[in-house]
Amino acid sequence: MKRLGASGPWQAYEDDAPGGKICFLVGKPIKTDGGRAAEVRMSVTHRPADKVANVVNFILGFRARTDSDAMLAVDGRRFALFTDKNGAWTRDAPTDRAVVMAMSRGRKALIRAQPERGRPATHSYDLGGFDEALQLIDKACGVRR
Repeated sequence: MKRLGASGPWQAYEDDAPGGKICFLVGKPIKTDGGRAAEVRMSVTHRPADKVANVVNFILGFRARTDSDAMLAVDGRRFALFTDKNGAWTRDAPTDRAVVMAMSRGRKALIRAQPERGRPATHSYDLGGFDEALQLIDKACGVRR
């Protein structure tokens, strides 16, 4: 795995995996309210060999309640994400792209999800540097905006 660079809390990587190159960025929240903070993170992944780009994934740091949705807000714009075990994802490629575009232009992202037990958990992300890290993985994997 090759580190492409970092910008703010966001790290960009390229990996020559057996199925083809993978480019991704990863960021940690600036604040967590619920879950195991060391496990919480967000990523965007490109897999050009599979003709896939902008796959959004949140690792929540806890097991989400079965059949529950997470709510992502990027500067007030809302996106519903489905949850499975300890993660949250968008439901389709157009929503992945919309989330990535909102995050690249945004200042703050907030995700709220319901653990199996207890009250809802919220994680806050500073989006400063997200666009720069996105540009690094776009260039490495040949993704055009």
